[in-house]
Amino acid sequence: MVYDFGTLPLDRLIGPVAGATEVLARLDERLHRSPVRDGWIERQNFADAATALWLEGELVHIEDLVLHDAHMDIRAPTHELTRAHAVLRARRQIIARAPDWALGRDGLRHLTGRGTAAPADGGREGQGEPAPQAPGEHLADPAEPDPLAEEFAAIDAVLDRAAKVLEGGTAPVGKERLRQSDRPSLVYDLDWDEDARLGEWQDVLADTRALPAVLRAAILLEAWSQIEVLQHAGWLGPLLVAALLRQEGVAAGHLAGLHLGAKTIPRERRRAKTSGERLLAFVDAIQEAALAGLKEHDRLMLAKSQIERRLRKRRASSKLPDLVELVLSRPLVSTGMIQERLKVSKQGALNLVRELGLREMTGRGRFRAWGIM
Repeated sequence: MVYDFGTLPLDRLIGPVAGATEVLARLDERLHRSPVRDGWIERQNFADAATALWLEGELVHIEDLVLHDAHMDIRAPTHELTRAHAVLRARRQIIARAPDWALGRDGLRHLTGRGTAAPADGGREGQGEPAPQAPGEHLADPAEPDPLAEEFAAIDAVLDRAAKVLEGGTAPVGKERLRQSDRPSLVYDLDWDEDARLGEWQDVLADTRALPAVLRAAILLEAWSQIEVLQHAGWLGPLLVAALLRQEGVAAGHLAGLHLGAKTIPRERRRAKTSGERLLAFVDAIQEAALAGLKEHDRLMLAKSQIERRLRKRRASSKLPDLVELVLSRPLVSTGMIQERLKVSKQGALNLVRELGLREMTGRGRFRAWGIM
C-alpha cells in the first residue's frame, strides 16, 4: 500500500494550522525564559508516556512509572509499565540530543531497534560538550544493557524455540538462534515488513518538506496511523513527529506531548473515514497538546511561588530548596527518592515534607508519595 495524502482541504485546515502553530510557538517562548522549564519537561515526559499506553487501551499509573524509573518499585513491574518506561526513555533520548538526531539515520535506527545510538551530542564527537541534561533527569545510556529487556528477549527466544519444536523442527543453536530470536514468530507477524513500511513513511516525510511544519506534522501522524509502521511500538510515531516540530523550530525548546493532545480528541475523529477529517483531528491534537502545556506551566509557576514562601529566612544549609527542585521535576516523590537525592534519613525526609506542606497523593499508610498536584 502506498500512502497518498491526496488533495489537502486547505480551506478547512489553514485556520486550525495557524492557530496550532501560534499556541506551540507561545508555549516554546514561555518555556525558553521559564525557571521551571526543566521540571516541566520531565513531568511532561512522564505524563506523555503514561498517556501513550492509555491510547492503546492499557492503564499505567504515573505513580508506578515514577517509582519504576527510580528503581523503587513496590510491586513486580507489569509488561505495560515496562512499555511506558520505554516511551519515557525514548522521549529523554530525543530531547537530550541534537534536534535532527531522531529523524536522521542513526536516530531512526536506534529508536526503532535497528542499531546503536549516536553519541549524546548528536554524533559531533570532538566538536563540543554533550547536550545538557536536565536536573534530576536519569537519561539511560543507550549503550548500557537493559536487564529487563534482556530478560524479555530471552523469554521470546525460548518461546520461539518451543514453537519450532512443536512444529516438528529442531531448535536453532548458537548464532543462528540469536538471529532468529530477533523476530519470534509467536510475537511478530513475519509477513509484516517494518522496513518497507518505515521507508514508505519516510517518503511522506520527504514529500511534505515544503509544507508548514504543523500541517506536515498532522500529515505524518495520519500516515503513521494508516501505514501502521511498527507492530509493537506504535507510540514511536508521535515522538518522531514531535521531534520534527522541534527540528523545524516551532517547538525548538521542548518535545511536544502529542499523546496528551490526542487523548482529548474523540477516537471517532482520529479514526474518521475521510483523510480530511483525520488530518483536522490531528491538527487539533497538536493544538490541545500545546494548550495543556501552557496550563501545566502556569500551574507549576504558581506552585513554585507558593512553595518558595516557605523558604524565607531559612538557613543556607537547609535542604528545603533541594526538595523544591525535586518535587517540581516529578509528578510525585516518595520517601526513598527524597532520601536518595537529598542524602537524609527517612525521618529527615518526612520532616522536610511536613515543613514544605506537600500533599500526600496515594492515601496509603505505607509506600506513600507526595506531590504538588
